Amino acid sequence: MNFKISQKGNATVIALQGNLLGVPEAAELNGQVHKLLEDGKKRVVLDLSEVGFINSSGLSGLIHSASTLNKTGGRLVVAGASKKVLELIKVTRLTPVIEALPDVNAALEALSE
Repeated sequence: MNFKISQKGNATVIALQGNLLGVPEAAELNGQVHKLLEDGKKRVVLDLSEVGFINSSGLSGLIHSASTLNKTGGRLVVAGASKKVLELIKVTRLTPVIEALPDVNAALEALSE
């Protein structure tokens, strides 16, 4: 799992590459979110366009990251998730917790509101 972090306007984009499969990857993602919060950055786009697969541990990492940001007045928006990942979010009834939009531009627009 590789992370590429960039600033786009008032939001931070974390682009993930690879598979989000285990506890180490989920912990690394959560660590990145906590670091952003320490830097005062509370609007995060999680770009999953280059993520092929997410298992339950990876999904747990997404939930934890979204919850952490929500609790601090921030917001996490998932962008570019595959159909499989979107279906996983729907089937597990996590759509109230994990906001998913088609691409990074749509996510950035949502965070600018």
